[in-house]
Amino acid sequence: MFKTSAIACAVATLLATGTGAALAHVTFETQTAAVGSTYKAVLRIPHGCEGKPTTAIRVKIPEGFIAVKPMPKPGWKLEAVKGSYAKAYTLWGETVKEGVTEVGWSGGSLPDEFYDEFVFRGTLASDLPAGETLFFPVVQECEGAVERWIEIPAAGQGEDALEMPAPGLKLTPGK
Repeated sequence: MFKTSAIACAVATLLATGTGAALAHVTFETQTAAVGSTYKAVLRIPHGCEGKPTTAIRVKIPEGFIAVKPMPKPGWKLEAVKGSYAKAYTLWGETVKEGVTEVGWSGGSLPDEFYDEFVFRGTLASDLPAGETLFFPVVQECEGAVERWIEIPAAGQGEDALEMPAPGLKLTPGK
């Protein structure tokens, strides 16, 4: 009986440790999307910073994710920073040269023991390379602390090797 309990305890510890690290990162609910499609980004914030409540989230929008519209969140101030794109894109028959380059929510309070989601949508440019991953660096501000989820893996490096990986979106072929 002791042997069975010890094994069960070891398995539970491994599962908790193995999934705990993955759940600690800021991630997208859906982590794949087709090039040329509209994508609803649901950014999952699983905890605060060092036990402190989250008070602001900022997301850098990568080149090629265009026509971004963030979703307001009750109790939070929404800011959409606009700027020029590195190149012009064609979207719905029109040339688009600028748009939202950063989205931020601030003024709220998300306690460390709770989880929440922040949402925005946009279009993946049709000339983005399928098979690649598009990264969205995130800065999470808390009361007196900051978590910078901004690391992007180098060529050949896995995201698991990073301590503070930026949320990634794997691009699949368009339709």
